[in-house]
Amino acid sequence: MSFLKFDKKLMINLEQSLSLEVLRTNYAGAYHSSTVVGCNTRKHHGLLVAPVREMDNRTCVLLSSLDETVIQHGAPFNLGIHCYKGGVYSPNGHKYIREFDYENVPRTTYRVGGVILTKETIFISHESRILIRYTLVDAHSPTILQFRPFLAFREAAQLCVENDNADTSAEEVRNGIACRLYNGYPKLYMQLSRKPEWHPEPIWYKNIEYVKDLLRGVPYSEDLLVPGYLEVPIKRGETIIFSAGLSEVSPRQLSAMYEKEFDSRTRRTSFYNCLKNAAKQFYFNDGDDNYLISAYPWGVLRARNTFIALPGSTLSIRHEQDFDKIMYTAMMALSRYMDTFQTDHRLVGLDLPDVPLWAAWAIQQYAKTCGMEAAVKNYRGFVARIVNFVIDGRHPNLSMESNGLVYTVGTSKPVSWMDSVDRSTGRPLIARTGYLVEFNALWYNALRFALAITEGGEKYASDRKKWEEIADNLKESFVKTFLNDAGYLYDYVSGNFSDPSVRPNMAIAIGLDYSPLDRRQRKGVLDVVTRELLTPKGLRTLSPKSYGYLPFYIGSPEERNMAYYAGPARPWLFGFYADAYIKVFGMSGVSYIDRMLIGYEEEISQGCIGTLSEMYDGNPPYSGHGAISYNLNVAEVLRVLRTLKKLTK
Repeated sequence: MSFLKFDKKLMINLEQSLSLEVLRTNYAGAYHSSTVVGCNTRKHHGLLVAPVREMDNRTCVLLSSLDETVIQHGAPFNLGIHCYKGGVYSPNGHKYIREFDYENVPRTTYRVGGVILTKETIFISHESRILIRYTLVDAHSPTILQFRPFLAFREAAQLCVENDNADTSAEEVRNGIACRLYNGYPKLYMQLSRKPEWHPEPIWYKNIEYVKDLLRGVPYSEDLLVPGYLEVPIKRGETIIFSAGLSEVSPRQLSAMYEKEFDSRTRRTSFYNCLKNAAKQFYFNDGDDNYLISAYPWGVLRARNTFIALPGSTLSIRHEQDFDKIMYTAMMALSRYMDTFQTDHRLVGLDLPDVPLWAAWAIQQYAKTCGMEAAVKNYRGFVARIVNFVIDGRHPNLSMESNGLVYTVGTSKPVSWMDSVDRSTGRPLIARTGYLVEFNALWYNALRFALAITEGGEKYASDRKKWEEIADNLKESFVKTFLNDAGYLYDYVSGNFSDPSVRPNMAIAIGLDYSPLDRRQRKGVLDVVTRELLTPKGLRTLSPKSYGYLPFYIGSPEERNMAYYAGPARPWLFGFYADAYIKVFGMSGVSYIDRMLIGYEEEISQGCIGTLSEMYDGNPPYSGHGAISYNLNVAEVLRVLRTLKKLTK
């Protein structure tokens, strides 16, 4: 039985089914996303959304959707569904759905009278091509399928309106057509495994509305072009494959292409397998370079996210080689920055002050999984470079002071992961500046790990003595600076000001393998985090007892921006909470952490099914918001699962 299966009762209830989204991606950065009934509710939804090289690799919605129509005895039954102006849904094809299954690939079963038709969708791994396989399971009379493509040809964050510049024609190719609405875009090839009849009837379908965007207070209505329709007969037991891609393909190859991709998929038969699939969806290859996309549908290649998510996205699912590939790309980019301060690499945020410290943390996780010998061989020199880079004061916004603490300036530009800004001024909404608690905990951890990875290396003898002196000094300074009388850690300290806000950055400080705090101090901080920040969906970004608590990520763009780091919970922070809990309570804490994972397992069948959203409200019912799939959350929950498995062997 599939872990993710939804029956007719749910599918025909739009109030429920429109809240469930699906996401398919490939290693080329393309994706398909919609709701389980196929009605797009966001402008970022689409059947084929891909980076377009002709447009500087900007992500574009090319094929918004594909309406299928079943024809029997001359009567058409349209299986599509769209929301039009005023919340009118048409043609209501969801009423024919009998089941939606997401074990291997999204599989929808339709029943139209005596016709039973299944539809399965899959992506080709290394090119921007989506395949849809239709199988006529049962039919008692001649059946015809029609396909109407809804074309957008726009950037994913934009909207399309009817215009005279669009090329509404279609070029006939083998078993299909090719369209290009505007110059500067590639052609979109839509082909079938069997030769169809092409009927050119260009029509603009106007005022299609995206209800999720409407609720978010952003532009939500557009017009889409249907250039005509393809029509093909199908017999009972037969299969037809539809292909949409940026290059023409031989129709004879479609079946073999589909089967090859299908056989490589991991079945979503458990919580772990769902997250494993979700983690692999963030992999992105560009020639010899390998990356992790930060989120879908609007994520980018972020340096900080890469290093934090890398261990969970690779090592926790036994993809050690992928760790090395992605780390190599990121390591080379960071090395170039440390040498030349150039930030023109595709990785966004290479110049942020905590990025080198997170890189050292990621390698530390590699050493724990693959062994110190492998870490020494592959990454020892890089870790040493990172530590000396900071000590020598070469980073333009991370300076080590005489007390061993590192100092950064974040008053005019965000420097930490809490990076929301005032949209009118561009200045940080949370001006974390000076001594940041997680920066200094990461710095202490990096120093201690550098000592561990260079042990026995004669060339590092003088460095090691210096590192140890700094670490000892830092340990004492950290406690004096951050630990307050209430038993928790200040979020940041700048001059005479110590920010008393109870935030989850202290959880990072106590969850690291090398913490400046002793066990008793860790437990005191852990108690505060548990009491004020822990939810079933991660750690709140601000305690309800702190000034400015906003638990719900709702309202206008401005209201949501204010709430972004003022209360909503982040699942990825639970990874550090779990590490700290087990360090404090040992094996007796394992069962508690295991029980806490139930909250994340519940989310697998909510929101974007099979993955985790970017954030969840800080108060019940803890609804998901933001990006529909977020790499940090998937990665860190996977890392917790891997930790529990190792402890309970």
